[in-house]
Amino acid sequence: MDDPPTLQQLREEIDRIDDRMLDLLAERVAVALRIGEVKRAGGLPVYDPERERGIFARLCQRARAPLTPDVVRRVFERVVDETRWAEQRAKR
Repeated sequence: MDDPPTLQQLREEIDRIDDRMLDLLAERVAVALRIGEVKRAGGLPVYDPERERGIFARLCQRARAPLTPDVVRRVFERVVDETRWAEQRAKR
């Protein structure tokens, strides 16, 4: 029978997950910056509230335990807000 994981092993697992999440967030922001460039070049508005609503709705539908749709929405609202901030900073 296998021993249960130690606190240290579980923390190391969290660290690996956090590292992957950080890499994915950086990738997401990089793609969002490219989208902003395409929109500006095409004379399109950078902010698209309908797209944001669609993102949140899609992700909330995909929420699975132990996450709730509310938690998913709050997390991704923050991700989108920070991405928008990165876009504004990149324009300068």
